Amino acid sequence: MDLIAKNLVFAYDKNPVLKIALLEIKAHSKVFVYGPSGCGKSTLLNLCAGVLAINSGELKLLNTEMSLLSSTSRDRFRAQNLGLIFQQFNLLPYLSVMENIMLPSILKKLDGTEKNRLEHRAHDLIKRLGLETFLKRSVMDLSLGQQQRVAQARALLMSPKMIIADEPTSSLDEKNTSEFMNLLLEEWQVSPFTLLFVSHDQRLKKYFDVHLNLEELNEAKV
Repeated sequence: MDLIAKNLVFAYDKNPVLKIALLEIKAHSKVFVYGPSGCGKSTLLNLCAGVLAINSGELKLLNTEMSLLSSTSRDRFRAQNLGLIFQQFNLLPYLSVMENIMLPSILKKLDGTEKNRLEHRAHDLIKRLGLETFLKRSVMDLSLGQQQRVAQARALLMSPKMIIADEPTSSLDEKNTSEFMNLLLEEWQVSPFTLLFVSHDQRLKKYFDVHLNLEELNEAKV
């Protein structure tokens, strides 16, 4: 299993917003997480990404018990294993499109060969996502949809073991949504990863082999 949650509880104050008795996700599964606003979808993803720490219970990701990691160790784990697409994109405004996409590689000590390989991969992702003409421009000059595609390329760059995506197509039109989903599946075919994908768009369910209704799973009364 790439994800195991047992008796997991998380609260921002005294009242839990997430309470899960058991959740298990097999390695290389493509999981579509859905449910109404406020049912804990983004909270679950932030716990899995190590952005938040659980209050009690067990959360094991890629055979690593997240509750045992310090904040710094969670940051390191995230950089080494995960590709993230957050709703806010988390792009650095003072960097270009290419620099934002290459950002995950900066956290690793790379030799010249590996750096060149990742630069070629970045250019390939940029082309496949239709961002070629924006390569050297600041991300602040881009539309929301274009910024979202930059975040998508950045998440895929390092061929992570798990991709965690929170509404990754919310700013895309139908054409770009379809192209991104096809790219995601093509990447999965080449090097299978576990995909944890939150969306309100029920039309995207067809791309996934597991459908998870978090409102039914979450025992917390929000």
